[in-house]
Amino acid sequence: MDAIKVFADWLVYFVAGMGSGSASADVVDFFVYDVIKIFLLLAVMIFAVSYIRTYITPEKARLYLGKRTGIQYHLLASLLGVVTPFCSCSSVPIFMGFVGAGVPLGVTFSFLITSPMVNEAAIAVLFGLLGWQATLIYVISGVIVGTVGGYIIGKLKLEHLVEEFVFEPQAPLLSEQAELSRKKRFDFAGDETKDIIRRVAPYIVVGVAAGALFHGYAPEGIMASYAGKDNIFAVPIAVGIGVPLYSNVMGLIPIAESLIDKGLPVGTALAFLMSVTALSFPEMIILKKVLKTKLIAIFAGIVAVGIVITGYVFNMIL
Repeated sequence: MDAIKVFADWLVYFVAGMGSGSASADVVDFFVYDVIKIFLLLAVMIFAVSYIRTYITPEKARLYLGKRTGIQYHLLASLLGVVTPFCSCSSVPIFMGFVGAGVPLGVTFSFLITSPMVNEAAIAVLFGLLGWQATLIYVISGVIVGTVGGYIIGKLKLEHLVEEFVFEPQAPLLSEQAELSRKKRFDFAGDETKDIIRRVAPYIVVGVAAGALFHGYAPEGIMASYAGKDNIFAVPIAVGIGVPLYSNVMGLIPIAESLIDKGLPVGTALAFLMSVTALSFPEMIILKKVLKTKLIAIFAGIVAVGIVITGYVFNMIL
């Protein structure tokens, strides 16, 4: 990433002629550097994961998980959620498809929790902004929350809190996927990369701009004063703020980076990001179509507790 930094500095300080050390120059330099870095990492990561995804279809996922119980299948469902991400708008059809195909309720929830929480775009951006340690924490935390949360829901035997029509058999599973040529897989990955980048580009630009402004003008230590490690309620407050938001995580990660630079602990920042993606209020409204209110409350409570614990644990580690 040093080459990108050199290029950004050259563009801002030499070509644009902005004075080094001024707040406005630092804001522009931060913006240029992060935008270039994020889009490069995003293109590489999305292309790689999209290529892998041609081997893991939703139908195959349902075949692997159908009628199976045990913590290992919750873990498998969470891992599948990482490489087959769906947004909250896809929650209802995916949930219905899995349950209707015979996938146990708890295993379905493991997938449902991790799928929107951990995705390749967020991984790429986090890696570029916060490094491999924070990225690894983000992925492991999402998988653990999904695995444990789904396992608990499965043990509680809450099938009676799911609308009856969900258990009706869905379309037959595909027992065999037509083999794709390598060229078709590369073409698919290329199309997915262009499509995803096109859709998230506005969020990235706006998010980096907001992060750059905060990075350049917010007083040093402001977050450490109000949401630092000494504030025992910082993590649950961050989760509480994140739940009602409905925002693309791409726009929030650059802001979180700036908050961390100003003193916000990494665990608190990750808890905030995870709450936005896994527990957004609009997703709860969508799920109300297939789940009774009590199950939605249990689901949200288990995931929220898992995220809060994760935030505290990694604040202690880091």
